[in-house]
Amino acid sequence: MPKTLLVCDCLGSQEIDADHLGKATGLACSGCFTSLCTTQIDAAAKAVSSGDAVIACRQEAGRFTDLAEELAADVPLFVDIRDRAGWTSDTAATSPKMAALIADGLLAEPSFGFVDVVSEGTCLIFGDPDTVLAAAERLAGVLAITVLLAPGAEFVPSPDHDIVIGLLAQASGTIGKFDVRIDAFQQSLLGGRGIPALSPPRDGALSTCDIILDLTGGTALFPAPEKRDGYLRADPRSSPAVAEAVFAASQLVGTFEKPLYVRVEPTLCAHSRAGKPACSNCLNVCPTGAIVSAGEHVAVDPMICAGCGGCAAVCPSGAISYEMPTADHIFRRINTLATSYRAAGGTDARLLVHDDHGAEMIRLAARFGRGLPAHVIPMEIGALAGFGHAEILAALAAGFAHVDILLGPKTERDALDPQLELALAIAPQQASFLDFADPDALSDHLFETETPTAIDVPVLPLGTRRQVARLAAKALNPVSETLPLPNGAPYGAVVVDTDACTLCLACVSLCPSGALGDNPDLPQLRFQEDACLQCGLCANVCPENAITLAPQFDLTDAAYTQKILNQEDPFACIECGTLFGVKSTVEKIMEKLAGNHAMFANPSAARMIQMCDGCRINAQFQSTDNPFASKERPRPRTTEDYLSKRRDH
Repeated sequence: MPKTLLVCDCLGSQEIDADHLGKATGLACSGCFTSLCTTQIDAAAKAVSSGDAVIACRQEAGRFTDLAEELAADVPLFVDIRDRAGWTSDTAATSPKMAALIADGLLAEPSFGFVDVVSEGTCLIFGDPDTVLAAAERLAGVLAITVLLAPGAEFVPSPDHDIVIGLLAQASGTIGKFDVRIDAFQQSLLGGRGIPALSPPRDGALSTCDIILDLTGGTALFPAPEKRDGYLRADPRSSPAVAEAVFAASQLVGTFEKPLYVRVEPTLCAHSRAGKPACSNCLNVCPTGAIVSAGEHVAVDPMICAGCGGCAAVCPSGAISYEMPTADHIFRRINTLATSYRAAGGTDARLLVHDDHGAEMIRLAARFGRGLPAHVIPMEIGALAGFGHAEILAALAAGFAHVDILLGPKTERDALDPQLELALAIAPQQASFLDFADPDALSDHLFETETPTAIDVPVLPLGTRRQVARLAAKALNPVSETLPLPNGAPYGAVVVDTDACTLCLACVSLCPSGALGDNPDLPQLRFQEDACLQCGLCANVCPENAITLAPQFDLTDAAYTQKILNQEDPFACIECGTLFGVKSTVEKIMEKLAGNHAMFANPSAARMIQMCDGCRINAQFQSTDNPFASKERPRPRTTEDYLSKRRDH
């Protein structure tokens, strides 16, 4: 039985074609209400009681949730079609867009992983003495406070919190697990009158705490400090900022759920091999320092990771994948929006990707301005930096004519900028960033910008991010064979200088993706382009500097097959004729060593260079200057030898 769709025109402020929506979504929709949350709430109660209600209003979700609790019924699904579609000055029909938003809202939410973080409320406060001591007094009844004052500071002991002297030299960790090192550390000595005596200063004092309140107003202790859980800072010159930080600190006691934003598969990582560096994309874009090198792969500290998603967007191999949500779920949402919009009669849709900041801008534009055009479909995601070139291309290949990414004040541009550049190299002029702080300016831009024509035959974005990107690139460029890409792209070819290459095959043995291969029967260097990550490891390990990278997208089937980059004839052993090594290499060695090196001054020794392993061992053993030769082995002693020796004595 289909779910029941409840739509409301919000006191007649939006136009809704209930019949069209019911047919387009496959939901039971008996009509359009006018005030579902107030005078017509009985109808909502009836639908909620049945347990299959879908209410197209998120503003009053709390009211309907309370209603479900009163009725002991399941909480209904909520979809917002008013702020994102209904409230618009566009005269075009909005039903296709509404149908797409409803279909997106009906998708099952994926489950996420969490880990418990416990904070017992031990808090270190340091900074301006007057501000710090005042904050300590306010927090003393809630947190276990330790105040750190600079050397030379005067203070009056307090029974409500500890006061120590020193300089905070180093801090690491996150909420519930901060480790600090204090130099010139001094503790006050109990007893006496006046200013308390202090213990002798010492460097390297170590301690732990759950919360750090930084009121210095200076350089932050951590990169991207606003993303470090449990680390709060405020300018001591701003009383409101200090008050806000103090209040935030008071709330950080208890057990919290820390999301596990990313998953790491070390076997896929192309960070390094044999001590040679390769891909460091994720290290370069991580704003919090949560990613570190761990030998041949990288490691992510889930406690420090803030979930920006940039690492997953720039990872060429998929070793790091975003889990909140997964790339598969994003592709599913994109395809659902595109197909539902087309099925309801819409054409040439424009996808507007945004975060919670963008959602608020869209709500303000809808309530007080022009709203969004009927062909602009918003899609809210948690981490804009994780929406990379693969997702942009997937949207275009799924049937969107253009993709806009609405930037927010906390958007990580280091990861996004090269991703947009890469997407535009594959789909020129079909994606852009929107950087607006004014909702009206956002609306005006979208209304005034022309939208190109969408792809004629959309494709289903299915597979890994690399697979989807290649599939989309072929669909968007049906007549092209090879597309040049910007430097740093994760797709491309390997170019070999055959004059310099000696076919040592060091690159083959260390290639992390298997893009480079050999031929066990012949001296050959083979390459398969679709597997190449452009990590640069092959170029770094090549002793002859014979390898360079060529970022490009081969859209033909040749990208899936191996091609020969370099090959030579093998050398035939002069004794048994067995093929081994590379002919040119053996000849060069003969030219350089035979007669010119003390070890190969003898012609018979020089001939060994031209022998296979087996023949070389035999020749060495039979030679007169065999270094393995020794005196004749003594005859084994027998019982008769012992008896004869005894008789002689």
